[in-house]
Amino acid sequence: MRIDELWLEGFRNYDIQHLTFDRDCNVIYGENAQGKTNLLEAIVYLSCGKSPRTHSDRELIGFDRDFASLSGQIHSRDRDFKTELRLVRGQRRRMSVNGVSVKTNAALSDVLHTVFFAPEDLFLIRDGAAARRRFMDLSLCQLRPRYAEALAEYHRLYEHKTRILRDSEEFPHLLDTLPDFNGRLCQVGAVLIHYRARFCRALAEHAAQAHAECSGGRETLALSYETVRTVADPLAELPALTAALEEHQRTHYDAEIASRLCLSGPHKDDLLVEVNGRSARQYCSQGQVRTAALALKLAEREIHKNTFGEYPVMLLDDVLSELDPRRQEYVLNRIAGGQIFITCCENDRLDALVSGKVFHIREGKVI
Repeated sequence: MRIDELWLEGFRNYDIQHLTFDRDCNVIYGENAQGKTNLLEAIVYLSCGKSPRTHSDRELIGFDRDFASLSGQIHSRDRDFKTELRLVRGQRRRMSVNGVSVKTNAALSDVLHTVFFAPEDLFLIRDGAAARRRFMDLSLCQLRPRYAEALAEYHRLYEHKTRILRDSEEFPHLLDTLPDFNGRLCQVGAVLIHYRARFCRALAEHAAQAHAECSGGRETLALSYETVRTVADPLAELPALTAALEEHQRTHYDAEIASRLCLSGPHKDDLLVEVNGRSARQYCSQGQVRTAALALKLAEREIHKNTFGEYPVMLLDDVLSELDPRRQEYVLNRIAGGQIFITCCENDRLDALVSGKVFHIREGKVI
């Protein structure tokens, strides 16, 4: 799986740019704030219709521009694809694959998969639960098209329910519609838990191995998936998960009305990380936290490989400079095979990696 060519117009700080990539290694260097990360962001966006840096598509359109367009020539599953997206201010975005209009992010994920690793991901363990949910969601949206559809529907239902609760004091009749939203939220929420639990089980297996290797066998990593308390077994079948969510919803109904907040559902799920039996978030050193985060990202890559039979495109955004030499060497040894993009500053030395193409970025242009 690889991206061979990329066309950008009006995306972030890129005016008009066309790039042709090496099938193995691509190094992108330049000073800060020149557009290196924007380039990787564009590749991620082509793969799943979501940005790893913002929730708003409007922010992807360059200043003083009315639209942005992205196109990628992609080789996947022994076939060639061309994915195109067009963002226009005040309008719905348009997406197509091989000239055929598509409506969902799942259609993009069916073509290209990416694993994006940024410096802030090194502190994924110490961040709040929202960061780890986003980590799961971004990966699962590429792995499972049904998950991407369910997640989009859950977000829509959640927003509607939140508005109903917020406005219910002024308009009490809105509460008449709440049972319908609650019922559907439980059904869709069960789908999210179903896929998250299985993803976390596979992640735990691969991450434990990666962490043991990176730590020289001195530490053990354990992961567990945490969802609403009425779900005794997150790996249960969908009817059981739906029933458990309905029970949780019933017990929180009065509290939701009183607080006018949505308190029940998998939108508060978390991925718990332990090193040597202790909470990594609370008790681990900075080095241990970074090792655990590395293990999660490398495990994610292995899950993609095992699911689809080919490695996803690996995107390392200025992350090597944040690691000590031993961890740098470990990461580089583990990413052999598959296409890789690495961004770095001009003074970084990556001589061992420069076996493909090197791009110098300045002010949104390749020079």
